[in-house]
Amino acid sequence: MSDPLIPMGLFVAIVGVLGLVVGSFLNVVIHRVPMGMSVVSPGSSCPVCHSPVRAHDNVPVVSWLLLRGRCRDCAAPIAARYPLVELATAVLFAVSAWRLGPSVYLGAVIVLMAGGVALFMIDLDHQRLPFSITGLVAVGVVAAMAVAAAAGNAGHVTPALLSTALWLAVYGGIHLVTRGRGMGLGDVALAPVLGLVLGWSGWGPSLVGLLAGFTIGAVVGVGLLVSGRAGARSRVPHGPFLLTGAVVGLFVGQPLWHDYLRLFGLG
Repeated sequence: MSDPLIPMGLFVAIVGVLGLVVGSFLNVVIHRVPMGMSVVSPGSSCPVCHSPVRAHDNVPVVSWLLLRGRCRDCAAPIAARYPLVELATAVLFAVSAWRLGPSVYLGAVIVLMAGGVALFMIDLDHQRLPFSITGLVAVGVVAAMAVAAAAGNAGHVTPALLSTALWLAVYGGIHLVTRGRGMGLGDVALAPVLGLVLGWSGWGPSLVGLLAGFTIGAVVGVGLLVSGRAGARSRVPHGPFLLTGAVVGLFVGQPLWHDYLRLFGLG
């Protein structure tokens, strides 16, 4: 077996740094897309004094730490969520690289992770999942998987498509039965994209990810009710649970599925 072109540790580090850079851009997406603004222009600026952010003040995480979380010009506080988004994206990228290694499928997962971080935060802030972001993620994922299939991984296509149909049927069915009150169209549009990516890895990741999203949502919902932070009619965005469940399925879904089958003597 030939040696890899690049050591695995270095590969993971490079992908992690890429995640930091992408995370910095995602902060712009999270802020501007819900307002219908361009993510390209104008350049970033302080929302208080409107001074342009200098290039050397735009280094992910490091600049926020050096500036002690404040604008260089007016000392207005810069929310900690900005470096946290960058760090979260870097961690997701790095763990994905570690688990999957160099592959076209990793490219599809990275596209999903990037879009997922943006959708997660936007749904928390505005309780909606913009179709513009979901659509771009879907195009990137399908393109990467088409390349992977053409490169000799066609055996993954059928379970991936069946998984896509399952996720769409579950979320679309809930939307129809509840007439949109139990599940929004943004969730319905995102679900098959997640099903496609997880199904490529197998039924374990797909089924565990699907169940995990509802389980996490139920646990958090009960916690909010018990704590009094939400009422019976409060609207809680489901997108973060949907996306978190998908991450669980992707990273630990296969071993959990095997354990479940062995528990009932099926594995």
